[in-house]
Amino acid sequence: MRTAVGLVVVLLVTMFGLNLVFFTVNEIEQVVVTQFGNPKRVITEPGLYMKLPDPFQRTTSFDKRLLEYDSNPDPIYTQDKKILLLDNYARWRIVDALVFLRALRTVDEALARLDDIVYSELRKELGQHELIEVVSTNREPIMELVTKRANEAAQVYGLEIVDVRVKRADLPPENESAVYERMRAERDREAKGYRSEGEEQALKIRAETDLQAATIQAEAYERAQGIRGEGDATALATYAAAYGNAADFYQFTRTLEAYETALKEKTVIVQPADTDFFQYLLGRP
Repeated sequence: MRTAVGLVVVLLVTMFGLNLVFFTVNEIEQVVVTQFGNPKRVITEPGLYMKLPDPFQRTTSFDKRLLEYDSNPDPIYTQDKKILLLDNYARWRIVDALVFLRALRTVDEALARLDDIVYSELRKELGQHELIEVVSTNREPIMELVTKRANEAAQVYGLEIVDVRVKRADLPPENESAVYERMRAERDREAKGYRSEGEEQALKIRAETDLQAATIQAEAYERAQGIRGEGDATALATYAAAYGNAADFYQFTRTLEAYETALKEKTVIVQPADTDFFQYLLGRP
C-alpha cells in the first residue's frame, strides 16, 4: 500500500517538475523566454521545448497571425479646409517578439501605439489632399502611402502594418447641409450650361433646316413656273394653229361666249342691230 502511494506521489512530482521544465509552442504563436526578466531567446517554430523552472525562466507567448486594429471615428482636416470623420482600420502583426516585448509588452499597449501612428500618418497625408481626392478620385494611392509610412514608424516596436483602409468617411452633421447645397448649385450650373448649349445647337439646326427648305421651295417654284410657262406656250401654239385653220369657227365660238356673258337674265343691251355683235342672232352670216 505504501509502495503504491509512493509511486503516485513520485509520478505527480515528476509530472509537476516536467511541466515546470517543458513547454509547447503551437503553430499560431511565438514565445519569448526570459530569465529574471531579461529576454534570452525567441521561439517561432511549433514544438516541445525545455527551460529552467519558474522563477528562473518564464515564457511569454504572442500571436503571430495577422491581427486587426479598428479605430474610433476621428476628425481630420483636408487641404481645402473640409472636416472628415474617418473610420479606419489596419491589419498588423508582431514580426519581432523580442523587440515588441521590450518596447510595448502587451497587445493593448500595441493597439494604443498603432492608434497614434495611423492617425498621425492619416492626418499628415490627408492634409495635403482635397476632399474629392480622399473620397473618390485618389483614395487608393493615398492609403497605400499611409500604409507605407505607418509601417516604417511601427517597425521600431517590432510590428508590421500590412494595410490601412478607410471604412467610412463622413462629413460632420453641421457641414453636410452646406456641402450638399454647394454640390446641388454646381450641378444646377452644369445643367444650365448643357441646356444653353443644346438650345444653341437647336437654333443652329433649325436655321440650317429653314434655309434648306426655302432653297428647295424656291427651286421647286422656279421649276414649276418653267414647266407652266412651257405648257402655256404649247397651249397657245396649239390654239393658234387650230384657230388659224378655222378662223370662222373661232369667231363663232368667241361670239357665243360673249352672248353667254352679256345676255343674262334681265340684261338690257342698247346698240344698233346691224353691228357684228348681233349678226348671229339676226341670222346674218
